[in-house]
Amino acid sequence: MNAARTGESPSANGVRPTTGDAYRVGSGYVLPDEVRVRDGGGITGHEHVKADVCVIGTGAGGAVAAKELAEGGLNVVMLEDGGHFTTDDFNARPREMMGKLYRDAGQSITFGNAPIVLPQGKAVGGTTIINSGTCFRTPDPVLQSWERDFGLEIDAESLDPFFRRVEREVNITQIPEDVAGQNARIVKRGADALGWSGDYLYRNARGCVGSGVCPSGCPTSAKQHTGITYVTKAWNAGATTFTKCRAQNVRVEGGRATGVEATTAGGGRVTVDAPVVIVACGAIQTPVLLQRQGLTGRSGQLGRNLTIHPATAVLALMDEIVDMAVGVPQSYYVDEFAHEGIMLEGAAGPPEYVATLLPYSGERHRELMLQYRRIAQFGMMVSEVSRGRVVTRGGQTMIFYNVQPPDIAALKRGVELLVRLFTAAGARRIILPLRRLPEIAPGDIETLNRTKLAPADLKLMAFHPLGTARAHAEAARGVVDGDLAVHGTPGLYIADGSVVPTPLGVNPQQTIMTLATRLAYQLLGKPAPTDEPEPEQIAKPKTKEPVACPS
Repeated sequence: MNAARTGESPSANGVRPTTGDAYRVGSGYVLPDEVRVRDGGGITGHEHVKADVCVIGTGAGGAVAAKELAEGGLNVVMLEDGGHFTTDDFNARPREMMGKLYRDAGQSITFGNAPIVLPQGKAVGGTTIINSGTCFRTPDPVLQSWERDFGLEIDAESLDPFFRRVEREVNITQIPEDVAGQNARIVKRGADALGWSGDYLYRNARGCVGSGVCPSGCPTSAKQHTGITYVTKAWNAGATTFTKCRAQNVRVEGGRATGVEATTAGGGRVTVDAPVVIVACGAIQTPVLLQRQGLTGRSGQLGRNLTIHPATAVLALMDEIVDMAVGVPQSYYVDEFAHEGIMLEGAAGPPEYVATLLPYSGERHRELMLQYRRIAQFGMMVSEVSRGRVVTRGGQTMIFYNVQPPDIAALKRGVELLVRLFTAAGARRIILPLRRLPEIAPGDIETLNRTKLAPADLKLMAFHPLGTARAHAEAARGVVDGDLAVHGTPGLYIADGSVVPTPLGVNPQQTIMTLATRLAYQLLGKPAPTDEPEPEQIAKPKTKEPVACPS
C-alpha cells in the first residue's frame, strides 16, 4: 500500500519528519479492504477454526504482533474480549464512553493501603484506544538494568530499527504548541520561570486538532490507536478478529501450546487450533488467564512484581482563561526531577473529569466548577519501588498493591514540585490531591512540608501496569525469556506490558509495541528491518535507572 492509502508521512532523504506539520497533517484511518470481524455476540454454537498463530488481545502488543505476522504470510486469528467500535461511535461524552470502552466501566481499583484507580481498555485497540497517546522509547538506563539484573540481551542499538518501524507506522510526532492548548502553555511558563527541563510530548497522531477527549475515544481518527492502524492492516493481510470473545484457556498438548479455547458473549464457544499462541491481554488479565490453568512456570513470579507508576495531579485556579478541554490533554512533560524518579506530565480534561477530582462538595464544589474555564491541571508519576500482585479469588480478579514509604515521599515531593510550578505560573489558588490538605496558598511550601501523609491521604491513579509476567533469562526467576517465550511451554509467548520487568519512568506504549514487533520478526525468522527512516527528532527525557525487584 502506498503512503496515501495508509496515511503515512513521507520521508525525505531517509529522514521522517516529526515536528511541526508532521503532527497536523494526514488522514488517521487505515481503510480496511474488508472488516474481518466475527462478532461473538452472534456466536451461539461452537466454531472451530485453524490458524498459524492465535493472538489473544488487540492492544499495543497483540495488534502489533498480529499485523506483522499476517503481513509476513501467516494465517492469524485475533481474540478480543471487547467489542469493535469505529470513530462514529465516539461521541465525546466520557460517562457513556467509559461503559463501552473500559473494562469494568473504568472502575478497576487496587486493594491495599491506598486505593488506586487503574483503568484498562476493553475493545479492539485495547488500552491504546483510551490512553493519552504519549510515546517514549525505552530509556537507555532501563535497558541497561534489564541486561545487568535480568540477563536480557536487549539494548538500544538492537531495538533501534524496531523503534523506527513503530514510529513510522503510527506517526509518532511532536505536539505543536498551538495544538497543545493553553493548559500546557501555562505549565511551560512555570517550568521556564524555574529553569526546569521540559518539552512538548510526542504522540501517535495524524491530523490532530486537539479535541481534548483522548480517554473517550478520538472523534476524528487522529490518535493512531491500534484499532485503526495495526488491526486494519492485519485484516488487509488476511487476519480475522473474533470480538466479544473471551479466552478461557490455552490448550497445551504434549507440553506445548496448540491453541485456545474461548467463550463468546452469545453463549457459544470458539476453538482455535494454532501451533503458536501469543497472549497479549495486558498486565492484569494475562496472569489471570495463565493462572487459571496452572501455566505458572517454576519461577513463582506469575502475577507478581506489578508496577503501575502511581500518579496524582494538582489543579490551579488562574486569572486567565485556560479551557483545558481545548487541546491535547497530555501534551507537555517536565523531566527535571527524573533523577528522583519523578516525571511531571500533562493531565487535563473536560468538566466531568475535573468534577471528580475536586476535594469539595456542595457549594464549594459548585463555586469552583463555575470557574472551570480558569482551572489548569498538571500531573506527576513515580518510577516506584513498590510492587503489587494480581490474583483470582472466588472467580474475581483482585489487584493488591501497597504504596511503600519511599514512594509516598516521592509522591509528596511531586506535589510540592507542582505547587512550585503553578506558583511560578501565576496561580491564584492551588487544589491538592491530599485528604489532610485539600488546598494551599500559592508558594506555601512550608505548610505542605509540615503535613504528614499516610498512604490513604493521597488521591492516586495509575495507567501503566507492568511486570506481572516479567522477562528473565533464567526460568527460575522469570515467566518469559528475552524472546518473550514462556519458560517451559514451547509455542506460547507473551506480548504485553506484563513482560516488562521494571518500571520505565516513562509511558510504556512504545516499549510494548516495539517488543511485539521484535517478537513477530523473530517468529518469522526475519532480520531486523534496515529500511526504516530515521526520525527527525525523538523525545529524549532524563531518566533514572529503575530499582529491580530482587526476588
